[in-house]
Amino acid sequence: MKKMIIFEPAMCCSTGVCGPVIDKELFRVSTVINNLKSNGILVERYNLSSAPHMFVHNKEINEIINKDGVGELPVTIVDNVVVKRKEYPTNEEFCTFLEVSQKSIESGVKKNFKGCDCGNGKC
Repeated sequence: MKKMIIFEPAMCCSTGVCGPVIDKELFRVSTVINNLKSNGILVERYNLSSAPHMFVHNKEINEIINKDGVGELPVTIVDNVVVKRKEYPTNEEFCTFLEVSQKSIESGVKKNFKGCDCGNGKC
């Protein structure tokens, strides 16, 4: 399975729903990542303000910031290779980079989910 890490600029939240106006792009990315997680695909996200140590410890991101500055964020890395800078991946790019189907980013339902197995609908 591919490993994706997204290094984000400093912000108060990653969902895009804080403040008076919803950031549609952050909301889209959060939704896609939650759907991927629901389908067993993990994408790591690190915010410069809440996880600065991750920026220091990752060689690729550290070099980008030292050379080109924080204006390059967000930066997406897949299997230790920078695949995108200055923008979040599109839905199509999420699929390509992670080698997953479009369904994986659209559906929050786990694959092969069989329910709670409680029987008779009583949990």
